[in-house]
Amino acid sequence: MIIIGVTGNIGSGKSTVCRILAKLGVTIIDADELAHETYKPHSQAWQELINTFGKDILKANEEIDRQKLGQIVFSHPDALAKLNQIVHPRAYRMAQEKIEDYRRQGAKAIVAEATLLIEAGWTDLVNKVWLVVAPENVAIQRLTQHEGINEAQTLTRLKAQMPAEEKMKYADEVIYNDGDIPQLEAKVTELWHKLNIG
Repeated sequence: MIIIGVTGNIGSGKSTVCRILAKLGVTIIDADELAHETYKPHSQAWQELINTFGKDILKANEEIDRQKLGQIVFSHPDALAKLNQIVHPRAYRMAQEKIEDYRRQGAKAIVAEATLLIEAGWTDLVNKVWLVVAPENVAIQRLTQHEGINEAQTLTRLKAQMPAEEKMKYADEVIYNDGDIPQLEAKVTELWHKLNIG
């Protein structure tokens, strides 16, 4: 079984790459989803987040307001580091469990989609690292159009992440996502077939 880590900064198009791989029959593990699972009301991580960032990060239904939390952490590196210390180890264990489950079920290939794959030290979970890269102006345009995040917020988030050039040192493959979807689909399909998995 092969495990591919798909990573890239926000707006790079890694979710689109994963959707293409899912169409090719690959099992996807989304690290963001696992991180959000750790936020469940009254869980240990939920309590630690409130202790660290205050009750203002809660919605009326006691769920964590991810937008409010994002506003706090993306403009303060110390706060972001604290959030990652609370969430990453738990999400990592959940990813390990999911990989083991899929291995038992006989999966031939798994993709772990994780923005912070490199920064969080998750590279030991995967056999290959595929880095998705897009020019900053393209990433900003995608995020403002599709996610509804304004340009200033997008730039703050991009600056909080490790530069793509730095991530390239860890990558087995770099996917330049500066064209349209069919071009991206062709690149990803070609890389997939190169792996030669049954």
